[in-house]
Amino acid sequence: MSAETPLLEVRNLKKHYPITKGILKREIGRVRAVDGIDVSVRRGETVGIVGESGCGKSTAATTILQLEKATDGQVLFDGEDVTTFSKRELKRFRRRAQMIFQDPDSSFDPRMSIGESVAEPLYVNGMNDRARRREIVGTLLEKVGLQASDADRYPHEFSGGQKQRIGLARALSVNPDLLVADEPVSALDVSIQAEILSIMQDLQDEFGLGILIISHNLGVIREICDRVGVMYLGQIVEEGPTDEIFTNPQHPYTRALISSIPIPDPHRSRDEVTLSGDVPSPANPPVGCRFHTRCPEIIQPDGYSFEQATWRHLMDYIYRVHDQNIDVESIFEGVVTEQEGYDDIEEVPLEAFETRLREEFEIPPSLADGTAEQTLTDSIELVFAHDLEEASAVLSAEFETVCRQEKPAEIHIEENHRASCHLIEQDTTAVVESPATDD
Repeated sequence: MSAETPLLEVRNLKKHYPITKGILKREIGRVRAVDGIDVSVRRGETVGIVGESGCGKSTAATTILQLEKATDGQVLFDGEDVTTFSKRELKRFRRRAQMIFQDPDSSFDPRMSIGESVAEPLYVNGMNDRARRREIVGTLLEKVGLQASDADRYPHEFSGGQKQRIGLARALSVNPDLLVADEPVSALDVSIQAEILSIMQDLQDEFGLGILIISHNLGVIREICDRVGVMYLGQIVEEGPTDEIFTNPQHPYTRALISSIPIPDPHRSRDEVTLSGDVPSPANPPVGCRFHTRCPEIIQPDGYSFEQATWRHLMDYIYRVHDQNIDVESIFEGVVTEQEGYDDIEEVPLEAFETRLREEFEIPPSLADGTAEQTLTDSIELVFAHDLEEASAVLSAEFETVCRQEKPAEIHIEENHRASCHLIEQDTTAVVESPATDD
């Protein structure tokens, strides 16, 4: 990586949405959509942010461009903090930093010809010469694989791939230094995706653009990006050179994402990592490591050596008890429905209830460790009695994990490769930075 100053440098960027209640709109919480990310993009470089839907990628993009006001942090563009800009300064900044939106249909005015749409940024930025605007529009359309005569046609006359090309032409109309592309090919066929990505790379080579691309598609990220940041629940959990991330992923979430990439060979297979549960709410993110509620590699307490799959299933049960989110009545009803001899849930004995609960959470009929088995049995008895609070206390006393207790520090595996995970802390002597504190 060059030692030059980054074109774009994002430091501890946060975007929180207040949750309000009542007529007075009293704030009772916050949705932490973006919660302290660091990203940089250099001239001529393509950087990707990848993650599941709902992880905060698109919000990060709109906040970086100040289409939404940041809650905290800095967005440095050529060394200047964009978050402090006046309206006039923001207008100047947006001439140099443009966005390609995910949905080309909703990003065009159906009443305007595509020539008018592509020329609009030129007009807004002071180019009043209609003939000159027309000339630039024609040149740009040809650069993205269309014809200059297409300028007089309307959005509904174009396919999705063509409209995305037009969106790219519009973004390039003011000769920007930075492009932020939010899922630019997600709605397109694979062959069209390849064409759009190839055009973006050609234009980057021609104009020296810095590109920040947002995507959930790791195939796209691997094809076009020099570096990639993996985002989960508002935070970057791993970041580094693309080849390094794909060949030597350090975070369990990164490994899970990579395992989901299809292999175009029927004779080869990959061990796919299955993530349990749903992505937690950004309004109430988990304490400790945010990924621990779904992590297939969650660290076991000292003294235990369960099969990892068994430990994950046990933790799923424990967290449901902690959150008092276990449907006790449905377990009783499942026994009544599937087993003969019981006409009412009040007739269901503890033994049948326990068997049903273990089956539901895929916990073995008996754990190999006697202490663990006794603790689990005691907790199930309390759940059977509808005492989830005491069951939670019993489980917490025996089955606590560092992944839930402490937020992982950021570790530099290599100079340009960093990740935040307790597993890496156990296995590396790399440089460790203290974790940022939550608000």
